[in-house]
Amino acid sequence: MTNDARSLLGKVALVAGGTRGGGRGIATELGAAGATVYVTGRSSTSGRSDLDRPETIEETAERITAAGGTAIPVRTDHSRPDEVRVLVDRIAAEQSGRLDILVNSVWGGDPLTDWEHPLWEQDLDTGLRLLRQAVETHVITSRYALPLMVARKSGLVVEVTDGNTARYRGSLFYDLAKSAVIRLAVAQAAELKAHDIAAVAITPGFLRSEAMLEGFGVTEANWRDGAAKDPHFAHSESPAYLGRAVASLAADPDIMAKSGRALATWGLYKEYGFTDADGTQPDWLAHWDQALEEEYGPLGDPL
Repeated sequence: MTNDARSLLGKVALVAGGTRGGGRGIATELGAAGATVYVTGRSSTSGRSDLDRPETIEETAERITAAGGTAIPVRTDHSRPDEVRVLVDRIAAEQSGRLDILVNSVWGGDPLTDWEHPLWEQDLDTGLRLLRQAVETHVITSRYALPLMVARKSGLVVEVTDGNTARYRGSLFYDLAKSAVIRLAVAQAAELKAHDIAAVAITPGFLRSEAMLEGFGVTEANWRDGAAKDPHFAHSESPAYLGRAVASLAADPDIMAKSGRALATWGLYKEYGFTDADGTQPDWLAHWDQALEEEYGPLGDPL
């Protein structure tokens, strides 16, 4: 199944954490499908977040506009309930109370993740800060945004995670954060079912975020050159792939059948028929099974 290019025309979306990476890809593709997209984050032309990266919500908005969508960038710290409440009140006022799609993609945990040490050797304050940044922000945002959906008995909540299985992710606080996000989707699905609102978790495969491209010394234009450093990079996917997966879910009239599930780009492209920005259809699970399972074990069955 594939979607009409304007399948989300008239819909209103909030992409929390849409500054860069997967969030930016999702915001752009929702806009390309016709949605009005509120794109939020802490990095703005008026100042950078503590990540000190150059990407901004305004740049994401420009990409949405270039793709034919309508973008409204709003600088928001989703760890602050007062700022999220103001944001949602603005959406309600400007969109006559309408919110069709909520994407919880706030992360910012890369510099907080310790991949080298076990729990008992990690800095506790840093680990707890990661959980607040990557989990509490999602809870706060849903708490204030969901009433708009409940009032209309319609909508989709998307929790962006890493991995859709119970397989350990290699760092305790990182694993807790990404696993908790999946449970947030499961819990919201249970509570929202009576209101005909779906909630899902979704994971990309090997995502070519801005930081990942920098790490490989390439750009999106010549990203394949990165395979010289790591051959698995040849099987990576751009943020647009994740974005098109979410846009397909948002346009699916039978989305309630998927509510409560942890989904992945590598499964959804087969159902919806979308492609990555370069026309390919990366399948990280297939590559893992072929090239990585013997060394690292199976990626795991979906939750």
